[in-house]
Amino acid sequence: KAMCSGRLQTGLLVACYFVYLLVGAAVFQALERTAEKQEKIAAAQMKEAFLQNFTHLTVAEMEQFMKNLTEAIQNGVYPVGNKSQIEDSNWDFSNSFFFAGTVVSTIGYGTLRPKTAGGQIFCVFFALFGIPLNIVFLHRVGKMLSLLCKKLGKFLYEKGMRKKKTQFLTLLFFLATGILVFLCLPSLFFQITEGWSYSEGIYFAFITLSTIGFGDYVVGKQPDRNYFSYYRTLVAIWILFGLAWIALLFNL
Repeated sequence: KAMCSGRLQTGLLVACYFVYLLVGAAVFQALERTAEKQEKIAAAQMKEAFLQNFTHLTVAEMEQFMKNLTEAIQNGVYPVGNKSQIEDSNWDFSNSFFFAGTVVSTIGYGTLRPKTAGGQIFCVFFALFGIPLNIVFLHRVGKMLSLLCKKLGKFLYEKGMRKKKTQFLTLLFFLATGILVFLCLPSLFFQITEGWSYSEGIYFAFITLSTIGFGDYVVGKQPDRNYFSYYRTLVAIWILFGLAWIALLFNL
């Protein structure tokens, strides 16, 4: 009975957690999308104006253009290429979900961030309740993984191994599979999808899962690459389970 209610609790927690992220993503999208589109249009107009008069611009005007361009890029708007980029939003659902995940997990790359007052205030409250929820969620997933760990230990113990040895082997097994599943294989995947080198993939995976999150490498951000849909959602799920694995390692 306890097992059953435990499972129900876990199921409810996982459902609540994902609903929280999905609702957060929808709100961020609603608050930020329009403002971002206006920013993109303004950047495109600035580029047009520059291309028309760049032969006789004064130094001051040139400086101002550079300043505006830098600002646009810092805000995630790249006035490169054709008009279709105005239609592609940084705040589509996949990106918003990814952003919500990086907020509650405290990674905070800083490449995508709310610019409207509403988005910023919502972000404060979203993080305020989301970070504790994330900790509880990771703790629960970590607990489930550690039950698997105990089962493995028990199996080895029944095979006649000494207790200390079973503990060591269990830890080794989880360390090795975790490194393979959460670092080595994803880095290969990033190498193919992002065109990074394998070492850059390892670096990105580590900086992300340790929640340092410098933001110098971020998935799905290169304007000239075609990513499959829900690529970033997949990465967000990898992050969540990767964090749970790290939480488990600390538990063990």
